[in-house]
Amino acid sequence: MERVDQLVDLVVPIKRLDRAKSRLRGAVEPHADLVLALLVDTVTAAVGAGGVRRVLVVCEDARVPAALRGTGVECVDERGLPGLNAALAHGAGVLRERDTRGVVGALQADLPALRAEDLAEAVARARGRRAFCADRPGTGTTLLLSAPGGPLDPRFGVGSAAAHAASGAVPVGAELDSLRCDVDTAEDLAVAAGLGLGPRTVALAGALPRPAAEFTRPFERGCTTGP
Repeated sequence: MERVDQLVDLVVPIKRLDRAKSRLRGAVEPHADLVLALLVDTVTAAVGAGGVRRVLVVCEDARVPAALRGTGVECVDERGLPGLNAALAHGAGVLRERDTRGVVGALQADLPALRAEDLAEAVARARGRRAFCADRPGTGTTLLLSAPGGPLDPRFGVGSAAAHAASGAVPVGAELDSLRCDVDTAEDLAVAAGLGLGPRTVALAGALPRPAAEFTRPFERGCTTGP
């Protein structure tokens, strides 16, 4: 693993639980409990990652702060923000008030197989540059890091990997499977189960069927390998 020279403060956004992850609805019930489990396993791994100083969750649901008590994760309940990028910008602003020269980052809330060492490796490989990690298909983004003191400038949405690359962010972590495995569908959840789910999601989802072969190692497809 590369040495971490710059500590990172991460923002993790989450919608109201009942409205989040609509394509995952029906995979595991209750749906809101599944969305919350994905979040808790994600941020629990993140706070244990080398190079990560703070994790701030931006939510709009009173159940989220309650679930995060005792995890070391900070949480702000901010209602009415117009979408994902606005929530990330709000969280980055909160973190920037404490450290105007540091690195802020955005981490998706649906990485239940995330390993702390994979996140730490991605942070180290950024080497203080604006950087991103693409999702499993290579079109979305699971992690975005600013340059020290620079704007987060999140461009999440359809084609966000290309949008972040066009903004000057360098790709990192093409082989860091657990960081790339976000969960939007039941098939994604099966892939994450193949990597090893976090305890909160395991407790809720139980034993899931093993993914088909096409889902086992698709992490390199469509993604440019970073430094």
